[in-house]
Amino acid sequence: MHKDKMAQSVVELKCPGCGAPVSTDQQECQWCHSPINIATFNSVANMTMPELGKYSRSYQQALTTHPDDATLNKSIALVYLKLKMYDKAAAAFAKAVEDNFDDSESYFYAACCLLNGKKAFLNNRQTIDQCTEYINAALMIEPKGIYHYFLAYIGYDYFARKHLRTSPTYLESLQAARSAGLSNHDIGQLYAILGVARPSSL
Repeated sequence: MHKDKMAQSVVELKCPGCGAPVSTDQQECQWCHSPINIATFNSVANMTMPELGKYSRSYQQALTTHPDDATLNKSIALVYLKLKMYDKAAAAFAKAVEDNFDDSESYFYAACCLLNGKKAFLNNRQTIDQCTEYINAALMIEPKGIYHYFLAYIGYDYFARKHLRTSPTYLESLQAARSAGLSNHDIGQLYAILGVARPSSL
């Protein structure tokens, strides 16, 4: 119980945009209107390298005194993911998951990091199994179409292409994704995060 409270505490930090004093319970800085916390990949998708550097430094400084804060760990993990620093991102997402078991997106993003910017086909079975474990955990919390679609991608690009059996099959996962309300935007964002091209079969 103590750990959960610690993970949800309000942390004082410097605004990643302008350096003004802010806290993690604010949506944006009152001075420069930059977002304080990074919650989704959309938030960092169009950030420049200098901006990403500012956010990274601000979160790193705050994490020195609050290493178990789930919000900070997820925020810096998304910055690392945008920078394609997959190992650092994976470690930060793993920490965010440890401090907040109920955030399905952290499991999803952690799974994305594990593929290390490579096609599922080029990863080893141990990585694929761990990736699948994370996605299934995300689905248990929230059955989003994008999570089912990610399973379909792995089912196709790793299992089907290697002629290996898996359950559900990639076609079953694809159908589940569509039933859950999958959008073209979701699909595009997944491949942007993974850094790979969309297979023609999907």
